[in-house]
Amino acid sequence: MSTPERKLTVYYDGACPRCVHDRARYEALAGAQADTVCWVDITGRDDELRACGIDPERALRELHVADSEGKVRRELDAYILLMSRVPRLRALAWLIGLPGIRPLVSALYRASVLRRLRASGRMPTDAGAGVSPPRRGPPGDAPPPPER
Repeated sequence: MSTPERKLTVYYDGACPRCVHDRARYEALAGAQADTVCWVDITGRDDELRACGIDPERALRELHVADSEGKVRRELDAYILLMSRVPRLRALAWLIGLPGIRPLVSALYRASVLRRLRASGRMPTDAGAGVSPPRRGPPGDAPPPPER
C-alpha cells in the first residue's frame, strides 16, 4: 500500500483565462491525484498572499506552490513540483529541470507571462525590475546610442 501524497497549495491567477484552462487540463491529467492539490485564486488576495510570504505582484508573474510544510516554490520549481505528482507529466517535469533546458524554459515562461499581463493591462509596477534590456551587439561592444 502506498502512502497518500501530501497536499499542495497552488496560487494561480484566476483572472487569466489561460491559467484557468491550464488548471483544468492539469486536473484532467492528474485524475485521482487532483485531490491532493488545493487551488487558490490570487485575485484580490494581496493580504493573504503577504501573510504566506508571497509578494502579490510576483504572484502575478510566477506560479507559486506551497508544500504541506508551507515551503513555497515559485516559477519552474513550482511547476516541477506540481507536475512530478502526475505520472503523465513526470517526464516533462524532469526535462524542464535539466540544466541546459531550464534557463531557456524559464526565459520563455517569463516572456509569455509579461506579454499576457501587458495585453490585459495588468502589468505589475516592478515587472521590469531586475531584467536587463536586450543587447544589440556582440558581447563586449558598447551599448548602442539611444534611439531618437
